[in-house]
Amino acid sequence: MAKDPLAEAGFYFDDLNKLRVLEPDVSQKTSELKEECKDFVDKIGQFGKIARGVIELVDELAKEVDTEKMEAIGARNLLKSVAKQREAQQQQLQGLVAENKMQLER
Repeated sequence: MAKDPLAEAGFYFDDLNKLRVLEPDVSQKTSELKEECKDFVDKIGQFGKIARGVIELVDELAKEVDTEKMEAIGARNLLKSVAKQREAQQQQLQGLVAENKMQLER
């Protein structure tokens, strides 16, 4: 089998009989790699969109949690103040009871 003198010089014919400097196998692998890279870039873009969506969702949930947390703190503080008011009122009433007992004893 004789070698093609053009192939030895680094020139090849493709399927459309155009003269190429790159081997057909290398050209095909390059095209496949280009397509794979394009698919990879597309998938990375989709992943980025999904990640941004998740981050936005988590941020919204964090804001809602902070709001609920502040409401819970406010309710707890209100409950504490009501308890303190009741204690003060109870002490005041006990003082009045003691005062009235003193008056009755006289």
